[in-house]
Amino acid sequence: MTDIAVQDAPSNVPEFSVSELSFALKRQLEGAFPRVRVRGEISQPVFPRSGHAYFRLKDENAVLDGVCWKGTLPRLGIRIEEGMEVIATGKITTYPGSSRYQIIIDRMELAGEGALLKLLEDRRKKLAAEGLFAQERKRPLPFLPEVIGVVTSPSGAVIRDILHRLADRFPRRVLVWPVSVQGDKAAGEVAAAIAGFNRLPMDGPVPRPGVLIVARGGGSLEDLWAFNEEIVVRAAAASTIPLISAVGHETDTTLIDFASDRRAPTPTAAAEMAVPVRADLLAQTLDFGKRTMACMTRTLREASTELAGLARGLGDPLRLIEERQQRLDVSGERLALATRALVERRGHELERARLTSPVAVINAKEQLLVSEGRALDGAMRRFKSDALQKYARAFDRLEQFGERLQRHSTDLLQQGRRQVDQIGKLLESYSFHSVLNRGFALVRDQDGQPVLAAAGLRSGDTIGIEFGDGEVRARVSDGTITTAGGPRPAPAPRKRDGGGGNQGSLL
Repeated sequence: MTDIAVQDAPSNVPEFSVSELSFALKRQLEGAFPRVRVRGEISQPVFPRSGHAYFRLKDENAVLDGVCWKGTLPRLGIRIEEGMEVIATGKITTYPGSSRYQIIIDRMELAGEGALLKLLEDRRKKLAAEGLFAQERKRPLPFLPEVIGVVTSPSGAVIRDILHRLADRFPRRVLVWPVSVQGDKAAGEVAAAIAGFNRLPMDGPVPRPGVLIVARGGGSLEDLWAFNEEIVVRAAAASTIPLISAVGHETDTTLIDFASDRRAPTPTAAAEMAVPVRADLLAQTLDFGKRTMACMTRTLREASTELAGLARGLGDPLRLIEERQQRLDVSGERLALATRALVERRGHELERARLTSPVAVINAKEQLLVSEGRALDGAMRRFKSDALQKYARAFDRLEQFGERLQRHSTDLLQQGRRQVDQIGKLLESYSFHSVLNRGFALVRDQDGQPVLAAAGLRSGDTIGIEFGDGEVRARVSDGTITTAGGPRPAPAPRKRDGGGGNQGSLL
Protein backbone atom coordinates (compact mmCIF):
# COMPACT_ATOMS: atom_id res chain seq x y z
CA MET A 1 0.00 0.00 0.00
CA THR A 2 2.80 2.37 0.83
CA ASP A 3 4.54 1.72 -2.51
CA ILE A 4 1.34 2.39 -4.38
CA ALA A 5 0.88 5.66 -2.59
CA VAL A 6 4.37 6.82 -3.49
CA GLN A 7 3.90 6.01 -7.15
CA ASP A 8 0.62 7.85 -7.34
CA ALA A 9 1.97 10.97 -5.57
CA PRO A 10 2.57 13.92 -7.93
CA SER A 11 6.26 14.89 -8.60
CA ASN A 12 7.72 18.35 -7.90
CA VAL A 13 10.23 18.13 -10.85
CA PRO A 14 9.11 20.48 -13.63
CA GLU A 15 8.30 18.94 -16.97
CA PHE A 16 9.82 20.34 -20.22
CA SER A 17 9.41 19.51 -23.80
CA VAL A 18 12.58 18.84 -25.79
CA SER A 19 12.35 22.21 -27.50
CA GLU A 20 11.73 24.02 -24.25
CA LEU A 21 14.69 22.39 -22.58
CA SER A 22 16.96 23.01 -25.55
CA PHE A 23 16.11 26.70 -25.74
CA ALA A 24 16.34 27.05 -21.96
CA LEU A 25 19.87 25.65 -22.10
CA LYS A 26 20.61 27.94 -25.03
CA ARG A 27 19.52 31.02 -23.04
CA GLN A 28 21.42 29.89 -19.98
CA LEU A 29 24.64 29.28 -21.94
CA GLU A 30 24.43 32.53 -23.89
CA GLY A 31 23.82 34.44 -20.65
CA ALA A 32 26.81 32.84 -18.92
CA PHE A 33 29.20 33.35 -21.90
CA PRO A 34 27.99 36.42 -23.80
CA ARG A 35 31.49 37.04 -25.28
CA VAL A 36 34.60 34.86 -25.12
CA ARG A 37 38.00 34.51 -26.81
CA VAL A 38 39.06 30.96 -27.69
CA ARG A 39 42.43 29.81 -29.00
CA GLY A 40 42.61 26.67 -31.05
CA GLU A 41 43.52 25.01 -34.34
CA ILE A 42 41.08 25.07 -37.28
CA SER A 43 40.10 21.64 -38.51
CA GLN A 44 37.75 20.40 -41.25
CA PRO A 45 36.57 23.76 -42.60
CA VAL A 46 33.45 23.53 -44.79
CA PHE A 47 32.11 26.28 -47.07
CA PRO A 48 28.60 25.39 -48.32
CA ARG A 49 26.73 27.29 -51.02
CA SER A 50 25.02 29.44 -48.41
CA GLY A 51 28.30 31.33 -47.95
CA HIS A 52 28.67 30.53 -44.24
CA ALA A 53 31.76 28.79 -42.82
CA TYR A 54 31.63 25.78 -40.50
CA PHE A 55 34.73 24.32 -38.86
CA ARG A 56 36.13 23.02 -35.60
CA LEU A 57 38.46 24.61 -33.07
CA LYS A 58 40.56 22.00 -31.31
CA ASP A 59 43.51 21.52 -29.05
CA GLU A 60 45.09 18.39 -27.58
CA ASN A 61 42.06 17.43 -25.45
CA ALA A 62 38.85 18.96 -26.79
CA VAL A 63 36.97 20.15 -29.86
CA LEU A 64 34.61 23.13 -30.19
CA ASP A 65 32.35 23.69 -33.19
CA GLY A 66 32.66 27.11 -34.79
CA VAL A 67 30.39 29.06 -37.11
CA CYS A 68 31.09 32.24 -39.06
CA TRP A 69 28.17 33.78 -40.91
CA LYS A 70 28.37 34.93 -44.52
CA GLY A 71 28.27 38.63 -43.66
CA THR A 72 31.08 38.29 -41.11
CA LEU A 73 33.58 36.39 -43.29
CA PRO A 74 34.75 39.43 -45.35
CA ARG A 75 35.39 41.40 -42.16
CA LEU A 76 37.68 38.78 -40.62
CA GLY A 77 40.67 39.85 -42.71
CA ILE A 78 42.07 36.30 -42.87
CA ARG A 79 41.16 33.21 -44.85
CA ILE A 80 40.00 30.17 -42.90
CA GLU A 81 42.28 27.21 -43.76
CA GLU A 82 43.00 23.76 -42.39
CA GLY A 83 45.54 23.62 -39.58
CA MET A 84 45.60 27.38 -38.93
CA GLU A 85 45.96 28.29 -35.25
CA VAL A 86 43.76 31.28 -34.42
CA ILE A 87 42.21 33.25 -31.57
CA ALA A 88 38.46 33.48 -32.22
CA THR A 89 36.18 36.00 -30.48
CA GLY A 90 32.42 35.53 -30.26
CA LYS A 91 29.56 34.20 -28.15
CA ILE A 92 28.82 30.68 -26.98
CA THR A 93 25.46 29.25 -28.00
CA THR A 94 23.85 25.96 -28.80
CA TYR A 95 22.34 24.36 -31.88
CA PRO A 96 19.15 22.71 -30.68
CA GLY A 97 18.83 20.68 -33.86
CA SER A 98 21.77 18.47 -32.84
CA SER A 99 22.14 19.27 -29.13
CA ARG A 100 25.64 20.71 -29.62
CA TYR A 101 27.16 23.88 -28.31
CA GLN A 102 29.22 26.11 -30.60
CA ILE A 103 30.81 29.52 -30.87
CA ILE A 104 29.44 32.17 -33.24
CA ILE A 105 32.59 34.03 -34.37
CA ASP A 106 32.61 37.71 -35.28
CA ARG A 107 36.37 38.32 -35.02
CA MET A 108 39.44 36.20 -35.69
CA GLU A 109 43.19 36.70 -35.51
CA LEU A 110 46.16 34.49 -36.20
CA ALA A 111 47.80 32.84 -33.20
CA GLY A 112 50.65 31.08 -35.05
CA GLU A 113 51.10 27.85 -37.00
CA GLY A 114 48.99 24.89 -36.09
CA ALA A 115 50.78 22.14 -34.23
CA LEU A 116 50.07 19.51 -36.88
CA LEU A 117 51.00 21.74 -39.78
CA LYS A 118 54.20 22.81 -38.06
CA LEU A 119 55.12 19.19 -37.44
CA LEU A 120 54.26 18.37 -41.04
CA GLU A 121 56.39 21.23 -42.40
CA ASP A 122 59.36 20.32 -40.22
CA ARG A 123 59.15 16.70 -41.35
CA ARG A 124 58.87 17.75 -45.00
CA LYS A 125 61.99 19.92 -44.74
CA LYS A 126 63.92 17.13 -43.03
CA LEU A 127 63.06 14.50 -45.65
CA ALA A 128 63.63 16.95 -48.51
CA ALA A 129 67.09 17.71 -47.13
CA GLU A 130 67.85 13.97 -47.33
CA GLY A 131 66.97 14.00 -51.03
CA LEU A 132 63.89 11.76 -50.79
CA PHE A 133 61.84 14.24 -52.84
CA ALA A 134 64.51 14.90 -55.51
CA GLN A 135 63.18 14.98 -59.06
CA GLU A 136 65.98 12.77 -60.40
CA ARG A 137 64.70 9.90 -58.20
CA LYS A 138 61.41 9.80 -60.09
CA ARG A 139 60.96 6.80 -62.40
CA PRO A 140 58.74 6.67 -65.48
CA LEU A 141 55.63 4.54 -65.32
CA PRO A 142 55.45 1.43 -67.54
CA PHE A 143 53.29 1.87 -70.61
CA LEU A 144 51.13 -1.24 -70.04
CA PRO A 145 51.93 -3.20 -66.85
CA GLU A 146 50.82 -6.81 -66.70
CA VAL A 147 50.12 -6.68 -62.95
CA ILE A 148 49.07 -3.68 -60.83
CA GLY A 149 49.52 -3.67 -57.05
CA VAL A 150 47.06 -1.65 -54.95
CA VAL A 151 47.64 -0.73 -51.31
CA THR A 152 44.34 0.38 -49.78
CA SER A 153 41.45 -0.67 -47.59
CA PRO A 154 39.55 -3.65 -49.08
CA SER A 155 36.20 -2.48 -47.72
CA GLY A 156 36.14 1.09 -48.99
CA ALA A 157 34.87 2.57 -52.22
CA VAL A 158 38.42 3.34 -53.37
CA ILE A 159 39.26 -0.19 -54.52
CA ARG A 160 35.94 -0.48 -56.35
CA ASP A 161 36.59 2.80 -58.17
CA ILE A 162 40.06 1.63 -59.19
CA LEU A 163 38.87 -1.77 -60.41
CA HIS A 164 35.96 -0.25 -62.28
CA ARG A 165 38.21 2.30 -64.01
CA LEU A 166 40.79 -0.35 -64.96
CA ALA A 167 38.07 -2.55 -66.43
CA ASP A 168 36.81 0.36 -68.53
CA ARG A 169 40.22 1.38 -69.83
CA PHE A 170 42.32 -1.79 -70.11
CA PRO A 171 41.63 -4.85 -67.93
CA ARG A 172 44.74 -5.90 -66.05
CA ARG A 173 45.52 -8.30 -63.24
CA VAL A 174 45.25 -6.49 -59.89
CA LEU A 175 46.82 -7.55 -56.57
CA VAL A 176 45.31 -5.85 -53.51
CA TRP A 177 47.28 -5.65 -50.28
CA PRO A 178 44.65 -4.84 -47.62
CA VAL A 179 45.72 -2.25 -45.04
CA SER A 180 44.18 0.18 -42.59
CA VAL A 181 44.17 3.68 -44.02
CA GLN A 182 43.38 5.50 -40.78
CA GLY A 183 44.43 5.08 -37.16
CA ASP A 184 47.55 4.18 -35.22
CA LYS A 185 48.32 0.99 -37.19
CA ALA A 186 47.78 2.46 -40.64
CA ALA A 187 51.30 3.85 -41.20
CA GLY A 188 53.04 0.59 -40.33
CA GLU A 189 50.69 -1.49 -42.49
CA VAL A 190 51.07 0.80 -45.52
CA ALA A 191 54.87 0.80 -45.25
CA ALA A 192 54.89 -3.01 -44.85
CA ALA A 193 52.64 -3.42 -47.92
CA ILE A 194 54.95 -1.30 -50.11
CA ALA A 195 58.00 -3.22 -48.92
CA GLY A 196 56.16 -6.56 -49.36
CA PHE A 197 55.33 -5.85 -52.99
CA ASN A 198 58.97 -4.94 -53.64
CA ARG A 199 60.19 -8.22 -52.09
CA LEU A 200 58.20 -10.36 -54.54
CA PRO A 201 60.53 -12.19 -56.98
CA MET A 202 60.20 -11.65 -60.70
CA ASP A 203 59.34 -15.31 -61.51
CA GLY A 204 57.74 -16.34 -58.21
CA PRO A 205 54.35 -17.92 -57.66
CA VAL A 206 52.87 -14.48 -56.94
CA PRO A 207 53.56 -12.16 -59.88
CA ARG A 208 55.51 -8.99 -59.16
CA PRO A 209 53.52 -5.82 -60.01
CA GLY A 210 54.78 -3.45 -62.66
CA VAL A 211 53.33 -0.42 -60.86
CA LEU A 212 51.96 0.29 -57.35
CA ILE A 213 48.99 2.46 -56.36
CA VAL A 214 48.69 3.68 -52.76
CA ALA A 215 45.14 5.00 -52.44
CA ARG A 216 42.74 6.40 -49.87
CA GLY A 217 39.62 8.56 -49.95
CA GLY A 218 39.40 12.13 -48.74
CA GLY A 219 39.36 13.29 -45.13
CA SER A 220 40.68 15.78 -42.65
CA LEU A 221 44.33 16.35 -41.90
CA GLU A 222 44.08 13.98 -38.94
CA ASP A 223 42.43 11.30 -41.08
CA LEU A 224 45.22 11.41 -43.66
CA TRP A 225 48.02 11.70 -41.11
CA ALA A 226 49.16 8.08 -41.58
CA PHE A 227 50.44 9.01 -45.06
CA ASN A 228 52.54 11.80 -43.55
CA GLU A 229 54.42 9.42 -41.28
CA GLU A 230 58.13 9.09 -41.91
CA ILE A 231 58.01 5.29 -42.20
CA VAL A 232 55.53 5.51 -45.09
CA VAL A 233 57.47 8.24 -46.91
CA ARG A 234 60.74 6.29 -46.65
CA ALA A 235 59.06 3.10 -47.88
CA ALA A 236 57.67 4.96 -50.92
CA ALA A 237 61.05 6.51 -51.69
CA ALA A 238 62.82 3.13 -51.38
CA SER A 239 60.37 1.33 -53.68
CA THR A 240 61.99 -0.06 -56.82
CA ILE A 241 58.55 -0.46 -58.38
CA PRO A 242 57.14 2.81 -59.81
CA LEU A 243 54.58 4.14 -57.34
CA ILE A 244 51.49 6.32 -57.78
CA SER A 245 50.10 8.10 -54.72
CA ALA A 246 46.33 8.73 -54.72
CA VAL A 247 45.62 9.88 -51.18
CA GLY A 248 42.66 12.17 -50.56
CA HIS A 249 40.95 14.47 -52.97
CA GLU A 250 42.28 17.11 -55.39
CA THR A 251 43.21 19.63 -52.69
CA ASP A 252 44.66 17.13 -50.18
CA THR A 253 48.46 16.90 -50.05
CA THR A 254 50.50 14.43 -48.01
CA LEU A 255 54.21 13.70 -47.78
CA ILE A 256 53.88 10.46 -49.73
CA ASP A 257 52.89 12.58 -52.74
CA PHE A 258 56.39 14.13 -52.76
CA ALA A 259 58.17 10.76 -52.46
CA SER A 260 56.09 8.89 -55.06
CA ASP A 261 56.93 8.79 -58.75
CA ARG A 262 53.56 10.25 -59.75
CA ARG A 263 50.79 11.95 -57.77
CA ALA A 264 47.16 11.40 -58.76
CA PRO A 265 44.49 13.82 -57.56
CA THR A 266 42.04 10.95 -56.97
CA PRO A 267 42.18 7.12 -56.91
CA THR A 268 40.26 7.05 -60.19
CA ALA A 269 42.89 9.29 -61.77
CA ALA A 270 45.59 6.89 -60.51
CA ALA A 271 43.94 4.04 -62.42
CA GLU A 272 43.90 6.24 -65.53
CA MET A 273 47.62 6.91 -65.13
CA ALA A 274 48.42 3.21 -64.70
CA VAL A 275 47.02 1.95 -68.02
CA PRO A 276 46.09 3.46 -71.37
CA VAL A 277 42.66 3.16 -72.98
CA ARG A 278 42.42 -0.16 -74.85
CA ALA A 279 39.93 1.17 -77.37
CA ASP A 280 42.18 4.10 -78.15
CA LEU A 281 45.14 1.75 -78.65
CA LEU A 282 43.12 -0.47 -80.98
CA ALA A 283 41.91 2.53 -82.96
CA GLN A 284 45.42 3.93 -83.11
CA THR A 285 46.82 0.54 -84.21
CA LEU A 286 44.18 0.24 -86.95
CA ASP A 287 44.91 3.79 -88.04
CA PHE A 288 48.63 3.03 -88.18
CA GLY A 289 47.89 -0.10 -90.23
CA LYS A 290 45.75 1.83 -92.68
CA ARG A 291 48.32 4.55 -93.00
CA THR A 292 51.09 1.94 -93.52
CA MET A 293 49.12 0.19 -96.28
CA ALA A 294 48.29 3.50 -97.94
CA CYS A 295 51.93 4.55 -97.77
CA MET A 296 53.12 1.23 -99.25
CA THR A 297 50.53 1.40 -102.03
CA ARG A 298 51.46 4.98 -102.85
CA THR A 299 55.18 4.12 -102.82
CA LEU A 300 54.71 1.13 -105.14
CA ARG A 301 52.53 3.16 -107.50
CA GLU A 302 55.09 5.97 -107.65
CA ALA A 303 57.92 3.44 -108.17
CA SER A 304 56.00 1.76 -111.02
CA THR A 305 55.39 5.10 -112.69
CA GLU A 306 59.02 6.07 -112.36
CA LEU A 307 60.17 2.70 -113.71
CA ALA A 308 57.88 3.02 -116.71
CA GLY A 309 59.24 6.49 -117.44
CA LEU A 310 62.82 5.29 -117.20
CA ALA A 311 62.02 2.31 -119.45
CA ARG A 312 60.63 4.65 -122.11
CA GLY A 313 63.78 6.73 -121.97
CA LEU A 314 66.10 3.73 -122.35
CA GLY A 315 64.84 2.62 -125.77
CA ASP A 316 64.90 -0.90 -127.32
CA PRO A 317 67.77 -2.93 -125.78
CA LEU A 318 68.15 -5.15 -128.89
CA ARG A 319 68.56 -2.14 -131.13
CA LEU A 320 71.09 -0.61 -128.75
CA ILE A 321 73.10 -3.86 -128.78
CA GLU A 322 73.04 -4.09 -132.59
CA GLU A 323 74.22 -0.49 -132.85
CA ARG A 324 77.08 -1.18 -130.48
CA GLN A 325 78.03 -4.33 -132.44
CA GLN A 326 78.17 -2.33 -135.67
CA ARG A 327 80.31 0.35 -134.01
CA LEU A 328 82.60 -2.39 -132.71
CA ASP A 329 83.04 -3.86 -136.19
CA VAL A 330 83.93 -0.44 -137.66
CA SER A 331 86.39 0.23 -134.87
CA GLY A 332 87.99 -3.20 -135.45
CA GLU A 333 88.55 -2.48 -139.14
CA ARG A 334 89.96 0.99 -138.38
CA LEU A 335 92.29 -0.52 -135.80
CA ALA A 336 93.64 -3.04 -138.28
CA LEU A 337 94.27 -0.30 -140.88
CA ALA A 338 95.91 1.96 -138.33
CA THR A 339 98.17 -0.85 -137.21
CA ARG A 340 99.36 -1.53 -140.73
CA ALA A 341 99.93 2.21 -141.37
CA LEU A 342 101.95 2.54 -138.16
CA VAL A 343 104.14 -0.43 -139.07
CA GLU A 344 104.78 1.01 -142.54
CA ARG A 345 105.63 4.48 -141.14
CA ARG A 346 108.07 3.04 -138.63
CA GLY A 347 109.66 0.97 -141.40
CA HIS A 348 110.25 4.07 -143.57
CA GLU A 349 111.80 5.90 -140.62
CA LEU A 350 114.10 2.98 -139.96
CA GLU A 351 115.18 2.91 -143.61
CA ARG A 352 115.98 6.62 -143.55
CA ALA A 353 117.99 6.18 -140.35
CA ARG A 354 120.02 3.41 -141.97
CA LEU A 355 120.82 5.52 -145.12
CA THR A 356 122.16 8.55 -143.17
CA SER A 357 125.89 8.29 -142.14
CA PRO A 358 127.16 9.51 -138.70
CA VAL A 359 129.57 12.03 -140.34
CA ALA A 360 126.74 13.65 -142.23
CA VAL A 361 124.73 13.89 -139.04
CA ILE A 362 127.67 15.49 -137.18
CA ASN A 363 128.30 17.98 -140.01
CA ALA A 364 124.63 18.93 -140.06
CA LYS A 365 124.60 19.49 -136.31
CA GLU A 366 127.85 21.48 -136.54
CA GLN A 367 126.39 23.78 -139.19
CA LEU A 368 123.27 24.22 -137.10
CA LEU A 369 125.40 25.09 -134.09
CA VAL A 370 127.46 27.65 -136.07
CA SER A 371 124.32 29.33 -137.38
CA GLU A 372 122.82 29.47 -133.90
CA GLY A 373 126.07 31.01 -132.60
CA ARG A 374 126.02 33.72 -135.24
CA ALA A 375 122.42 34.51 -134.40
CA LEU A 376 123.24 34.73 -130.70
CA ASP A 377 126.27 36.99 -131.34
CA GLY A 378 124.16 39.38 -133.43
CA ALA A 379 121.51 39.48 -130.77
CA MET A 380 124.12 40.33 -128.11
CA ARG A 381 125.51 43.20 -130.20
CA ARG A 382 122.05 44.58 -130.76
CA PHE A 383 121.26 44.29 -127.06
CA LYS A 384 124.46 46.08 -126.07
CA SER A 385 123.82 48.88 -128.54
CA ASP A 386 120.25 49.35 -127.34
CA ALA A 387 121.33 49.25 -123.68
CA LEU A 388 124.08 51.83 -124.18
CA GLN A 389 121.70 54.16 -125.93
CA LYS A 390 119.15 53.73 -123.16
CA TYR A 391 121.74 54.45 -120.42
CA ALA A 392 123.08 57.47 -122.33
CA ARG A 393 119.62 58.95 -122.58
CA ALA A 394 119.10 58.27 -118.85
CA PHE A 395 122.37 60.04 -117.96
CA ASP A 396 121.38 63.04 -120.10
CA ARG A 397 118.05 63.27 -118.31
CA LEU A 398 119.80 62.97 -114.96
CA GLU A 399 122.27 65.75 -115.83
CA GLN A 400 119.46 68.03 -116.96
CA PHE A 401 117.60 67.30 -113.72
CA GLY A 402 120.71 68.16 -111.70
CA GLU A 403 121.08 71.50 -113.45
CA ARG A 404 117.42 72.32 -112.84
CA LEU A 405 117.79 71.29 -109.21
CA GLN A 406 120.85 73.53 -108.74
CA ARG A 407 119.09 76.51 -110.29
CA HIS A 408 116.03 75.92 -108.16
CA SER A 409 118.15 75.60 -104.99
CA THR A 410 119.95 78.87 -105.75
CA ASP A 411 116.64 80.63 -106.27
CA LEU A 412 115.28 79.24 -103.02
CA LEU A 413 118.40 80.39 -101.10
CA GLN A 414 118.25 83.90 -102.53
CA GLN A 415 114.53 84.12 -101.75
CA GLY A 416 115.20 82.94 -98.18
CA ARG A 417 117.95 85.55 -97.70
CA ARG A 418 115.65 88.29 -98.88
CA GLN A 419 112.92 87.15 -96.50
CA VAL A 420 115.38 86.99 -93.57
CA ASP A 421 116.65 90.53 -94.35
CA GLN A 422 113.12 91.86 -94.50
CA ILE A 423 112.14 90.17 -91.20
CA GLY A 424 115.37 91.46 -89.56
CA LYS A 425 114.66 95.02 -90.65
CA LEU A 426 111.09 94.72 -89.43
CA LEU A 427 112.29 93.32 -86.09
CA GLU A 428 114.85 96.12 -85.77
CA SER A 429 112.16 98.70 -86.42
CA TYR A 430 110.02 97.15 -83.66
CA SER A 431 112.92 97.12 -81.11
CA PHE A 432 112.81 99.68 -78.28
CA HIS A 433 116.57 100.38 -78.80
CA SER A 434 115.74 102.45 -81.85
CA VAL A 435 113.50 104.55 -79.60
CA LEU A 436 116.36 105.00 -77.12
CA ASN A 437 118.64 106.15 -79.94
CA ARG A 438 116.16 108.93 -80.68
CA GLY A 439 116.71 110.44 -77.21
CA PHE A 440 114.36 108.49 -74.97
CA ALA A 441 115.39 106.57 -71.83
CA LEU A 442 113.94 103.43 -70.20
CA VAL A 443 113.55 103.59 -66.41
CA ARG A 444 113.44 100.33 -64.41
CA ASP A 445 112.95 99.81 -60.68
CA GLN A 446 115.30 97.84 -58.49
CA ASP A 447 113.52 94.56 -59.56
CA GLY A 448 114.14 95.29 -63.25
CA GLN A 449 110.50 96.14 -64.02
CA PRO A 450 109.71 99.21 -66.20
CA VAL A 451 108.51 102.37 -64.37
CA LEU A 452 105.54 103.75 -66.24
CA ALA A 453 104.74 106.78 -64.01
CA ALA A 454 106.55 109.03 -61.52
CA ALA A 455 103.90 108.28 -58.94
CA GLY A 456 105.21 104.73 -58.78
CA LEU A 457 108.55 105.92 -57.24
CA ARG A 458 109.33 106.88 -53.67
CA SER A 459 112.22 108.85 -52.24
CA GLY A 460 115.17 106.57 -51.66
CA ASP A 461 114.30 104.03 -54.35
CA THR A 462 117.11 102.77 -56.54
CA ILE A 463 116.38 102.82 -60.24
CA GLY A 464 118.14 101.92 -63.47
CA ILE A 465 118.13 104.28 -66.48
CA GLU A 466 118.93 102.80 -69.86
CA PHE A 467 120.02 105.13 -72.69
CA GLY A 468 120.83 104.36 -76.25
CA ASP A 469 124.54 103.92 -75.46
CA GLY A 470 124.39 102.36 -71.95
CA GLU A 471 122.74 102.19 -68.52
CA VAL A 472 123.36 104.02 -65.21
CA ARG A 473 122.10 103.41 -61.67
CA ALA A 474 120.50 106.26 -59.67
CA ARG A 475 118.69 106.97 -56.41
CA VAL A 476 115.51 109.01 -56.21
CA SER A 477 115.16 111.91 -53.76
CA ASP A 478 112.73 114.77 -53.59
CA GLY A 479 113.02 116.44 -56.99
CA THR A 480 116.51 115.08 -57.71
CA ILE A 481 118.20 111.93 -58.95
CA THR A 482 121.58 111.02 -57.56
CA THR A 483 123.82 108.93 -59.79
CA ALA A 484 127.16 107.31 -59.16
CA GLY A 485 128.92 110.60 -60.15
CA GLY A 486 127.14 112.69 -57.52
CA PRO A 487 123.79 114.37 -57.33
CA ARG A 488 122.60 116.36 -60.27
CA PRO A 489 119.27 117.74 -61.21
CA ALA A 490 117.08 115.68 -63.34
CA PRO A 491 117.68 116.56 -66.97
CA ALA A 492 115.01 118.49 -68.72
CA PRO A 493 113.33 116.88 -71.64
CA ARG A 494 115.45 117.17 -74.76
CA LYS A 495 114.15 118.36 -78.04
CA ARG A 496 115.06 116.51 -81.11
CA ASP A 497 116.64 118.50 -83.91
CA GLY A 498 113.98 119.68 -86.20
CA GLY A 499 111.23 118.62 -83.77
CA GLY A 500 108.88 120.62 -81.69
CA GLY A 501 107.94 118.29 -78.80
CA ASN A 502 109.38 116.19 -75.96
CA GLN A 503 111.05 112.98 -77.08
CA GLY A 504 111.78 111.48 -73.67
CA SER A 505 112.65 112.14 -70.03
CA LEU A 506 114.41 110.49 -67.11
CA LEU A 507 111.32 110.41 -64.91
